[in-house]
Amino acid sequence: MEDERALARELGLYLHQHSFACTVARTVREARALLADTPFDFVLLDLGLPDGDGLEVLAEAKQNEQNAAVIILTARGAVDDRIRGLEVGADDYLAKPFSLPELLARMHAITRRRFGLNKPLVACGPFQLDLQNRQLLHQGREISLSVKEFDLLSYLVLHRRRVMTRLQLTEHIWGNLPDTGFDSNYIDAHIKNLRKKLGQVADVDWLETVRGLGYRANV
Repeated sequence: MEDERALARELGLYLHQHSFACTVARTVREARALLADTPFDFVLLDLGLPDGDGLEVLAEAKQNEQNAAVIILTARGAVDDRIRGLEVGADDYLAKPFSLPELLARMHAITRRRFGLNKPLVACGPFQLDLQNRQLLHQGREISLSVKEFDLLSYLVLHRRRVMTRLQLTEHIWGNLPDTGFDSNYIDAHIKNLRKKLGQVADVDWLETVRGLGYRANV
């Protein structure tokens, strides 16, 4: 949630290049509406929104059990502001101006902490996911995946042993559905392609279809 148009555009382009689907809210009202309707992995939150304090958005999101990790982005440099944001529930804090690679590194670090990842590689059956370099490896050799295939597989593996519905997977990979015209059958097609590619080198029985619901990574 960012009210400076140039910065919001720059952030969106940069994160899109690193395979994040982004949605921009420029006011407290827009942010509240988005958080009420859509599950996010991250919220990049400016404290100084034009129609109110960004911390109101953060407090409301946490109260409503929004599971997104929150990084506060603001020109406010006072220690009290940082402490207040962290106490309300923010996961990290970056004061403007900041480096985009540093922001990305902090997002990766938060992901590792949230999912208890102490090593750079994540095991998934006989494969390994390198989340930092966005690679799938088998015995040290890379398995070529499309951007969406990697996003889908990594999301399932990070939420291992949990059923992920087609809607959850779709929202994670394609973002704001009404604007995309996305057909949820695409998820099934991507899973089929994943099984074909992975099955050429190793067993993929751990990538399970849960009939009528979605998919689960039993790893």
